[in-house]
Amino acid sequence: MSDTMPIITISREFGAGGRTVAKGLSKELGIPWYDRDFVRLTAKMSGYSEEEIEDEGETISDSARFLDSILNNMAAYTSSHDAIYQAQKDAMAELAKNPCIIVGRCSNVILREAGIPSFDIFLHADYAIRVERAKALVSDKVTNVEKYVEKIDEQREKHYKVYTGGRLNKAQDYTICLDTGVIDYETCINVLTRLIRG
Repeated sequence: MSDTMPIITISREFGAGGRTVAKGLSKELGIPWYDRDFVRLTAKMSGYSEEEIEDEGETISDSARFLDSILNNMAAYTSSHDAIYQAQKDAMAELAKNPCIIVGRCSNVILREAGIPSFDIFLHADYAIRVERAKALVSDKVTNVEKYVEKIDEQREKHYKVYTGGRLNKAQDYTICLDTGVIDYETCINVLTRLIRG
């Protein structure tokens, strides 16, 4: 890598440890990471509420967009989903003025299309491992954790496909892909830190 610290994006399957790795990298590299804070910034810049942006997040489905198009049959119509996505793009461009880590939200593609160089990470793990991790995170709120993990994965995939035309888990779209079920978080963070620092 160059002497200049890059913008880092982390895309991930649910339960693969995106936030854990982002937090660890942030500490090692001395740069901020954005996930929840990204929602607040987007809300501030766009006028949408944090709840609207959080709900939109990475969960838009094809059916929701289809319903929007039926209910709003106008050539110049832009759905609230698209408007929020645009607000997220604007917020990302603002954040990318300084080195940082951005978790999710098609950040790898958005930055590439904006001509902003980035170090793009994809984290994945075996389904059974991710379910076990998810139990520690959501078991008090969710009855069927297995179905919940499947649902979040499906929603993220659809959101990514709708807005980028690609697949979330396509290796060619990333600088590096890591299996956090095989490589523990600490090792992932150490490997990434060495690669990014060069």
